[in-house]
Amino acid sequence: MTKPLQITQTNIPPGFIDLGAGEPQLDLLPLEILRNAAAHRLGLGEREFLQYGAEQGDGYFRLALAKFLSPRYGFQVLHDELFVTNGISSALDLLCTLYTQPGDTVFVEEPTYFLALRIFADHGLRVASIRTDESGLVMDDLIHALSKSRPKFVYVIPSFQNPSGHTLPPERRERLLALAQEYDFLILADEVYQFLGYTQTPPTSFGARVDSGHVAALGSFSKILAPGLRLGWLHAHPEIIQKIVTCGLLDSAGGLNPFTSAVVRSLIENGDLDGNISHLVSVLGRRMKVMDEAIKRHLPQVKYTSPQGGYFFWLQAPGVDAQELQKKARDYNVGLRPGIRFSSQNGLRDYFRLSISFYDVDEIEQGILRLKESLNEK
Repeated sequence: MTKPLQITQTNIPPGFIDLGAGEPQLDLLPLEILRNAAAHRLGLGEREFLQYGAEQGDGYFRLALAKFLSPRYGFQVLHDELFVTNGISSALDLLCTLYTQPGDTVFVEEPTYFLALRIFADHGLRVASIRTDESGLVMDDLIHALSKSRPKFVYVIPSFQNPSGHTLPPERRERLLALAQEYDFLILADEVYQFLGYTQTPPTSFGARVDSGHVAALGSFSKILAPGLRLGWLHAHPEIIQKIVTCGLLDSAGGLNPFTSAVVRSLIENGDLDGNISHLVSVLGRRMKVMDEAIKRHLPQVKYTSPQGGYFFWLQAPGVDAQELQKKARDYNVGLRPGIRFSSQNGLRDYFRLSISFYDVDEIEQGILRLKESLNEK
C-alpha cells in the first residue's frame, strides 16, 4: 500500500491545532513578491546565477545583503565579512565539519534548539549544557564549566531564543565575548529571530564583534521570507570566511544557492523584503498578544515569562510530565512540544513549548482552550 505524501516538515491532520509547530503558516509565505522578484531577475537576460557561482556567494548579492543589514543592525556590514549559506542548519553542519573532530566539546544553552543537538550528535561532539535564566545564559555557570572543559563552540540563540523566548542582554553578551577571547572558543550566534521583535528591539547583532575573530553570527531568510528558499548568511571575520571558502565542498560545488540568492537580491533591492518583515512583525505581534492573554486567562497553573518577539512561549506546569500532557492533549486535538526535547541532559520534563507561527488568532485561542481541558483532565 502506497503511503500518502508528506509535503511539509510538519504533517498535521485536519481539525488538529498543533501549537507546537514551529514553521510559518502557509498564508505568511509571500508568493507574490517572490514571483515578482523571480520574474525581474529572469527577465534581465543574465545567466551567471545559473553557473556554479563564487565560493563565498555572489558578490552583488552580498553587497545588497550588506546594504540591507547595515541600517537594521546599526553598524556597517561589509560584504567581504558575509558568506552565503543554505540556512543556519547547513552553516552549523559546515562549521562542525571544518572546526571539530569527534569527541570535541560544544557548550549549549539549557534549553536549546533540539535540532542543533542532532547536528552536533551527527559530528560525534560532546555536548555540555549551561543553565539559563530569564536573561539567557548564566555567566557564572559558563565560567564554572570553562574551568573544567574547553569547548570548540558556545552555541547560543541570543535574541528571542528557541524555545524559551528569552533575550541575552548586552552586558552578558560582552562577558561572553570576553570569555571567548580568554578561552579561545568560537561563539555560534544563531540570530534567526533577530528581526522579529514585537514589543522589544533586541541588542545589537553579534556581527558587530566579528573583528574579535571569535564570532560567527548566523542569519536566515527562513523566518523573514520563506524556509523553502534554504538561504541564509554567515557573518564573521575574513579569516573564518577564508577557511570556509577553501573547503572541499565549495571547491567542488561552487557557491551555495546562487539562483535563489539572485532572486532574493531583486527582492531586497526593490524594498519588498523590508515590507515583508514589517507585515510579519504586525501579524505575529498580534498573535503573540492573543496567546499571552489566552494563557493568562485559561492556564493559571502554568509559569512563564511573556516573550517580546520570535515565535515561542516556554511554559512550566509544575508537577506535570509534559510528555504525558502531550499524549492527553492529542485526545483534545491540540499539540505542544515537551521540554525534554530541548534538553541535552534529559531534563525540563515539566516544561513545554507553544508557537504562534502556524495559526491565526482564532485558532490560537481555540488551541489554548483545548489545552486547558487537557490540563484539567483528572
